[in-house]
Amino acid sequence: MKDRFSPAEARRIALAAQGFGVARPSVVHQGHLRRTVERLGLHQIDSVNVLSRAHYLPAFSRLGAYDRTLLDRAAWGRRSERRLFEYWAHEASLLPLSLHPLLRWRMARADRGEAGYAGMRVFARERREEAMAVLERIRQDGPLAASDFESSRAGWWEWSQSKRMLEWLFYAGHITTATRRRSFERVYDLTERVIAPAVLDLPAPTEEEAHRALVEMSARALGIATMGELRDYMRLGVAETRTAALQLVEEGLLRPVAVPGWPPAFMHRDARRPRRVGGRALLAPFDPLVWERARAERLFGFRYRIEIYVPAARRQHGYYVLPFLLGERLVGRVDLKADRKAGRLIVHAVHLEPDAPGETMEELAAELAILAGWLGLDDAPAMPVPERG
Repeated sequence: MKDRFSPAEARRIALAAQGFGVARPSVVHQGHLRRTVERLGLHQIDSVNVLSRAHYLPAFSRLGAYDRTLLDRAAWGRRSERRLFEYWAHEASLLPLSLHPLLRWRMARADRGEAGYAGMRVFARERREEAMAVLERIRQDGPLAASDFESSRAGWWEWSQSKRMLEWLFYAGHITTATRRRSFERVYDLTERVIAPAVLDLPAPTEEEAHRALVEMSARALGIATMGELRDYMRLGVAETRTAALQLVEEGLLRPVAVPGWPPAFMHRDARRPRRVGGRALLAPFDPLVWERARAERLFGFRYRIEIYVPAARRQHGYYVLPFLLGERLVGRVDLKADRKAGRLIVHAVHLEPDAPGETMEELAAELAILAGWLGLDDAPAMPVPERG
């Protein structure tokens, strides 16, 4: 028989699995950051820098103010101190090095032209020789970015042919990110010159084994999840996810559960079931707690959409809007901008949920003060009159 959980119990299981409800450390060290990334499995990368680069924010939401150079060194430092690598997981992501062997099947598929955008797949077959010439130039000249190639004059959304070749080489595992330039442009180098031999020498599991391990990791990070959510976390195939989940059920790592109003779901064997969760956090639009919008609505009754690409006149809540977690609920959302030139945090708008408790604005102001201090901005941002609903 399936275990049954109320929506409130499911919400607390999910929050605990994501690292909420525990006291933040007074001083954050590399171990805290490492455990946070390992718990989540990845930090999504995004190019928007209105507030802070997206990959810095999940750790802030869970740990509070921390030295961002800890993450920089783990991701782009010397090979001996690296603990993370860039690859496509849930979109472009920073991942623990332990996941590298589990994603080699995806690299192999890309190398065969079986994965990636159509504009990239051509370099696995008809235009492979051109891509190999780009790879050889990196081998001879050292780390290079797309802008270092003469034909690279396109913007973020209009990739040049050189950029497409580099991205295919990256997707296929031939190259990886050596560092990021000040503009956040990716600089590529040979994978074997970036990632330590101890990692590259780890044996690659079969595709079936890798999918099982990735679904188990996703279940651990989510705590309780539907089949679709297990698939979405690492953007896996439908059939592969189903096969892996059923095998994990047989092994006892996943347990089928029922939650009223949910599709059939699974809970990780080690998921905590706290009686209450006392969280307080601002969440990036790309935080794994809220990136799957249907899940966020099911867990919190909170309809959330990114409005970055919506014309300004049609935006409902603002440009770069962060949900606000208080206790066990998402109680509001705040539209933020870091005005680095003026040295202040701008709060464009605050929207509160109809059932937001009376202390919400006080708690939000306290969290915004921590955020501003972390970003090196004025630690007392002006607060607009909140709107309800």
